[in-house]
Amino acid sequence: MNFNALVQAMTPDTYEKLSEAVATGRWADGNPMSETQRAHSLQLVMAYQAQVLKSDELFTIGADGQMVHKSKAELKKQFETQPSIARFSHDDL
Repeated sequence: MNFNALVQAMTPDTYEKLSEAVATGRWADGNPMSETQRAHSLQLVMAYQAQVLKSDELFTIGADGQMVHKSKAELKKQFETQPSIARFSHDDL
């Protein structure tokens, strides 16, 4: 199986597990990833984001294969259109 076919065959659940493993440096069972495993998993996560998700979120790889860069103004505009974050005072908790 070639790399692109592997990416296309990956399930969303597998993507989530790989993404979490790359972020934490540990597999779901708690075992640490080797540097080679982490590097290969990161490549799969980035390829999935580009080919399957076609994500335009910050810190992802876009459909064109390039890292998504957004200016401060673009991010501010994006967050203005999203629902606000729930905020609590110390006494509310």
